[in-house]
Amino acid sequence: MLNKPLLAESLIVFIIVLFVHAVVWDRYSWCAVALAVQAFYVQFKWDRLLQLGGAVFQFRTAANSGLLPASMVIPLLGIVMKERCKAAGIVYFERFGIVVASTGMLVALFLSVIAVGITKPVPTNTCILTGVAGSIIIYTMKHSLTVSEVIEVLEVLLIFVYLSMILLYLLPRCFTPGEALLVLGGISFVLNQLIKRSLNVVEGRGDPIDFFLLVAVVGVVLLGLFFTVLFIFMDSGTWISSMFFHMMTAVLGLGVIMPWLYRLIQRNPLFWLLQFLFQTQTRVYLLVYWTLLAASACGVVFYQNAKRSSESKKHQASTITRKYFHFIVVATYVPGLIYDRQLLHVAAVLCLAVFIFLEYIRYFRIKPFGQTLRHLLSLFLDERDSGPLILTHIYLLLGMSLPVWLFPRSCAPKGALSGAGALVPYSGVLAVGVGDTIASVFGSTMGEIKWPGTKKTFEGTMTAIFAQIIAVALILIFDSSVNLNSSYAWILASVSLVSLLEAYTTQIDNLLLPVYLQIMFMA
Repeated sequence: MLNKPLLAESLIVFIIVLFVHAVVWDRYSWCAVALAVQAFYVQFKWDRLLQLGGAVFQFRTAANSGLLPASMVIPLLGIVMKERCKAAGIVYFERFGIVVASTGMLVALFLSVIAVGITKPVPTNTCILTGVAGSIIIYTMKHSLTVSEVIEVLEVLLIFVYLSMILLYLLPRCFTPGEALLVLGGISFVLNQLIKRSLNVVEGRGDPIDFFLLVAVVGVVLLGLFFTVLFIFMDSGTWISSMFFHMMTAVLGLGVIMPWLYRLIQRNPLFWLLQFLFQTQTRVYLLVYWTLLAASACGVVFYQNAKRSSESKKHQASTITRKYFHFIVVATYVPGLIYDRQLLHVAAVLCLAVFIFLEYIRYFRIKPFGQTLRHLLSLFLDERDSGPLILTHIYLLLGMSLPVWLFPRSCAPKGALSGAGALVPYSGVLAVGVGDTIASVFGSTMGEIKWPGTKKTFEGTMTAIFAQIIAVALILIFDSSVNLNSSYAWILASVSLVSLLEAYTTQIDNLLLPVYLQIMFMA
């Protein structure tokens, strides 16, 4: 029996792919379409493996594999980045976009081959489709990439394979195959970029805030891997282990991460960061404002836990309560996008590092706050937090931050793209902060007509689209750098398609929706 929500989700993704390539059709478009077709068929094999428990690792069970929507993200992002940088005449980043697209295709194809290989009996038709798609992709790569670029793509694939084997084993039920493709594929690419840039440091070349992002992401991941292996042999909940955790964090931070960042930016990282954060009066005002918002978010957590303690029955945070954090994040990001995007870029990196570090403390039960964090955050769990890690708040931060981090500043004249591209940094605010929040709140309180096969409602989706259009109008009023150049029909189509994807996807929408909206805006 066909899964109607899965078919609807696949149809929406196909429409997005065709919309993008109607604008930027070239040789890579054939690869993207072939990849989408084979991913559509292979995801049914993944779903069957997940239902029968035949997958190699334990994946999140409350969702489908998500292979098709995840497979298209990195290739489409690379293709639209290539076109934007080609139009701006920036050859280096045009080639970088080609490498991103090729890497995304090869990693997605690898995941498809794994699914086909472990399916019994071997699905002949799907094997043929995967072989055809692979042949088209490899043929195009052969005639598009230089030898050094091919080596770079293969390096990322190798890192992805090893990271997948390690992290999917250590963290069962935390990801679907599609989410693993996005998260681990992204980490693999970041790690490879950091290694490449560390080996080819040129003084004065490169933006320090980009290096800061690379080192922070790789640093916290390596820190987690180190302690995960260490605590296999030690009880992480004791005071001795906790003291060792804090001591080794300081040693690795000051002895490895700081020197690594110093090599890249050629100055003391702490002095650079302090100088950067307090460089202007506007930045000081923003930091004070963000501190007050962070305090209010902590206040919500403590209030809801006090409410749970005072009630005899088991209390769980409602959808509206959880979406309150979305409103706080919108209030955090919008002033940063309007007044100082570089500060927002760096602050988001710091916040991500803090979130992941606190999750390590909670997961390993590090004293004195580990058990307290477990108790406080358990109130806000939902069905997506089925593994040992709580990742939804980290995904929310990533969804809001990725459009800021991935914004091609070097290919944007005067720091802003033209047309719908001017809204690229706002993709997270629109898709998650406004669209997803309004859809959940109105859908759960007023919605009556449900989309076939889902719990999402027609009223929630329509309200979300309307709210995002109003948000775009407000952005036009308050942000003078945004000039849409009459691209209103494309913006409406982009917002509508991503809202429909939110209604049907079972993947982490906080991670998936902003990137798809960014891709549509950049196209």
